[in-house]
Amino acid sequence: MIKIIKITSILIFFTTSLYGNSDEKLYKKIDLFGEVLDKIKKEYVDDVDQSKMLDSAINGALQSLDPYSSYMGPELFKEIETDTKGEFGGLGIEVGMEAGVIKVISPIDDTPASKAGIKAGDYIVQIDGKQVQGKSLIEAVKMMRGPVGSKVKLTIRRKGEKKAIEKNIIREIIQIKSVEAKIFKKNIAYLRLKSFNSNSSKQLSKEINNFESKDKPVGYILDLRNNPGGLLTQAISVTDFFLDDGEILSTKGRRTIENRRFFAKKGDRVKGKPLIVLINRGSASASEIVAGALQDHKRAIVLGENTYGKGSVQSIIPLSDGGGMRLTVSKYYLPSGKSISEVGVAPDIMVEEDDKNFSLNSPSDNQLNYALELLTT
Repeated sequence: MIKIIKITSILIFFTTSLYGNSDEKLYKKIDLFGEVLDKIKKEYVDDVDQSKMLDSAINGALQSLDPYSSYMGPELFKEIETDTKGEFGGLGIEVGMEAGVIKVISPIDDTPASKAGIKAGDYIVQIDGKQVQGKSLIEAVKMMRGPVGSKVKLTIRRKGEKKAIEKNIIREIIQIKSVEAKIFKKNIAYLRLKSFNSNSSKQLSKEINNFESKDKPVGYILDLRNNPGGLLTQAISVTDFFLDDGEILSTKGRRTIENRRFFAKKGDRVKGKPLIVLINRGSASASEIVAGALQDHKRAIVLGENTYGKGSVQSIIPLSDGGGMRLTVSKYYLPSGKSISEVGVAPDIMVEEDDKNFSLNSPSDNQLNYALELLTT
């Protein structure tokens, strides 16, 4: 009981410093929280690890805000620091939280998840036979990681499928080469951007320079399908390659430092040549910034399917216990003032994947074929 009183006292002190002494309703809720903890300790059927229970309460508070905010204990906090690097261990899958279950934002190309047939929009309900519901996003990610060469079984639910689908996947070191580039017939330059890590814009710039100096393409296709996003700074740089001026995006948050506007620098790297941007349900976050900004400026035709709809910026904040929390600190807005959150970017030309024969960047890729036809007619 002493521990519970102490915790409640800390909460009261904290909220007093934020809200003052007049918020009686808030204090009553804090008292209720202490009462619940006391009842659990005295009457719950099994002994309870109060420390873990409080961690869950903290995480629950954060997850009630949005699908992207969460708490990380010290061990998880150290692991999460590898997420924005170009090399990490796992399955090659970007996930988010929706209604208490894990939802696939996008499988990354040429990774175990992609090769196993995991699709954007899939719901992961079990990992190695263990239920995912009730676990935090970070806990689920940890369950999917493991020694290189080891196997993990994912049980997924997919819209349109009556039965659950099981996938056995071998874990690998995920090495992401952000950019794939090639020239198609009739001199169309193709740039596939798979992620927005720290080297993405440099890789893309190198490929554009090669095209412009050697091939002199008549038009460009920028493929952002199944690109789950990444670093905001990289999204700004990539968008800037194709704009001569104008706003790229703005961010708005509670703190003044989070309210910013970003503009293109003078000079379109491809000299105004026709540009088509390919998107799908696996295009999220930074991908949506690029596609949406180029669409707003009427610099590109956006083709494919509606994007995922992640229009917020998360900050990793260290905490006193050695852990940390991932907290949404701002939302970003396209030049038109539109928010991407939960609605995504709608294509100018809707072309759905051919479910029966579709394979990304292959002869059966009907979206890519449509874009090539537009640029060659």
